[in-house]
Amino acid sequence: MRANLQAIIDRTRARHPNAAIVIAGMQLPEYSSDDYVSAFGGIFAALAEKNRATLVPYLLEGVGGNPALNQWDRVHPNAAGQRVLAENVWRVLEPMLRKSREKPALL
Repeated sequence: MRANLQAIIDRTRARHPNAAIVIAGMQLPEYSSDDYVSAFGGIFAALAEKNRATLVPYLLEGVGGNPALNQWDRVHPNAAGQRVLAENVWRVLEPMLRKSREKPALL
């Protein structure tokens, strides 16, 4: 997964060197104390740091594990859950957009 995500970042940067990269972090449910669970979540932060990308720490914050915000499968967010996800992303994206508007245009 790490290699695939890095390849996506590399291809994006090759085609669009000035693109701002946003990485949406995920976590696995803590069904066990296995190191894999914590290592999985750490991949996203490590990739963001390595690539000077902006991180949404956990895309499903407030939604994951909440039956009221997920579809019948309890995995995929329903419409109300999607609104929470949008807020999770917007909290990170809005400051980036504001900052980009403050930069002078390149001539």
